[in-house]
Amino acid sequence: MIVRRLVLSMMLLSCTALPVAAQFFRDSPPPAEVADRDPGQDGGSSSQDLPPEYHMQPVFYRTQEPRGTIIINTADRFLYLVQGNNTALRYGVGVGRDGFQWGGTKTIVRKAEWPDWRPPPEMIERQPYLPRFMAGGPGNPMGARAMYLGGTVYRIHGTNAPETIGHAVSSGCFRLVNDDVTDLYNRVPVGTKVIVQHQ
Repeated sequence: MIVRRLVLSMMLLSCTALPVAAQFFRDSPPPAEVADRDPGQDGGSSSQDLPPEYHMQPVFYRTQEPRGTIIINTADRFLYLVQGNNTALRYGVGVGRDGFQWGGTKTIVRKAEWPDWRPPPEMIERQPYLPRFMAGGPGNPMGARAMYLGGTVYRIHGTNAPETIGHAVSSGCFRLVNDDVTDLYNRVPVGTKVIVQHQ
């Protein structure tokens, strides 16, 4: 009986010894959508005003995927860059709103700094007030960096609206605050495998 209690106590202690980030569980799904910022408005580059869980941080993360793989979990609103040894760098992301979420495995086929923005025809049809073209810069909805996912119109990119991180707001792309997308951009090459888990 005493041995059983001791084993149970040790199991409980081993669970609480995990890094705080590995213990993060959401009681309820994040809000479905927030208002997006208009093109041309610059909302800033950092995550300092976001909840701490959306700041870029190393976390405990089990996966069989090799180091350098990107895994995006659309339900939890996190992007993981696998580091190996059961660790990853975790970034808070904004994801596609209802009806625009997707899953699958893709590859980064192109990277761009301060990319121009050309809303696709489908987006203009839904939002005819959008500009047809916007040069890259701080108020650009594509943000500071973009990584293009092969065979799709989707990208991992920055944003002019950091307050939307952690929410479902986009038309299927994945957005990070500009400081985080710049950090990620510098860590991953063209050819990086990207797994989108839509749960």
